[in-house]
Amino acid sequence: MGIEVDAREAVIRLLLNEQRVIDIVDRTGVSESTVYRIRKRLGHMCRPADCEYDSRYLNLLERREIARLHEQGVSIRQIASRLGRSPSTISRELRRHWHESFDTYLPEFAHHQAWTNQRRAKPSKISLHQRLREYVQQKLNVRLSPEQISGRLLIDHPQEEQMRISAESIYQSIYVYPRGELTRELKATLRTKRTRRRTRGSRHTSADTRIPNLVSIHQRPDEVAGRAVPGHHEGDLIKGSTASNSAVGTIVERHTGFVSLLHLPDGWASDQVVSAAIEQFEALPAFFAKTLTWDRGTEMSHHQQLTKATGIGVYFADPYKPQQRPSNENTNGLLREYLPKGEDLSRYSRTDLHAIAEQLNDRPRKRLGFYTPREVFTKLLNQDLENQERVATTP
Repeated sequence: MGIEVDAREAVIRLLLNEQRVIDIVDRTGVSESTVYRIRKRLGHMCRPADCEYDSRYLNLLERREIARLHEQGVSIRQIASRLGRSPSTISRELRRHWHESFDTYLPEFAHHQAWTNQRRAKPSKISLHQRLREYVQQKLNVRLSPEQISGRLLIDHPQEEQMRISAESIYQSIYVYPRGELTRELKATLRTKRTRRRTRGSRHTSADTRIPNLVSIHQRPDEVAGRAVPGHHEGDLIKGSTASNSAVGTIVERHTGFVSLLHLPDGWASDQVVSAAIEQFEALPAFFAKTLTWDRGTEMSHHQQLTKATGIGVYFADPYKPQQRPSNENTNGLLREYLPKGEDLSRYSRTDLHAIAEQLNDRPRKRLGFYTPREVFTKLLNQDLENQERVATTP
């Protein structure tokens, strides 16, 4: 959930007044990570003038040493080695802060310029060019996506360099208020209807640290990739309305498509989800309970308890890769007919969920030759019982 508009505006106002992050947290009650995120979107406004430099940045003494060594003709790599810095840091420092008038590197000038550049809040391109802003607003109103707008500018204004903007810059101008200058109402014209921008760049979250001893899907047995061997399952949660904070666990066996629904009347914390999964898998025959593939939700952070209790190997799909759990994703789509989005799912009893699962398990499937999942499961169960009897009677 995003913070309230008033709180966000208060954070922005304090950042513009060069207040420290820790002071902003105390005054607004907003989390530190949220303040840093807003500051990043405002152009990385830096600390107040009385703050010391972070050790990541070159300090004045280092800049004086760079100037002295550079005047002596020492190479960039040698300067970097003496200062314990990367050669690219030294090269970038000389390039960015070279004094054009004196045609040399002046350490005091470079230090002041670096500090000034770090302190400023960079104005967005849309805020500087009215024609560009009006063009973007017009195209958003007719439901073009930011990517389409960015590409269309090259066609509509091929000779005007100032009529260029990336899709990400348009998103930032929409979602960062008041820097954005595009009205908040325009968010409603985006196809996704989101009120916040999803983070771009690295998409891997801290799920690896939030889920102890996480085992990747890439370590899963090769036989799971196909559907020939029964006993390999995929699981997830279907969430109810935000207000109800309710959910239903869904587990689908890949070979048969057999569906099991987990009743979670006390919430979907990891203890509740794992306990319900243990109860479900203990009711299945051993040949039908080998592995479980889940997404990286923290509701399965206690997966080791499941493995210890049932022997099930639990594997986690890559972030943002629902295609790695195709059976489960398809089944969740079918379940939304019975468990609509925005509903309080806690009102469904264990009996209700069992009836829904039975309907899906009695539905003929094309990939099963129009047999039902229940029929295929029953056939496998009978075969397993026959094999056990044969082994028991063999001398």
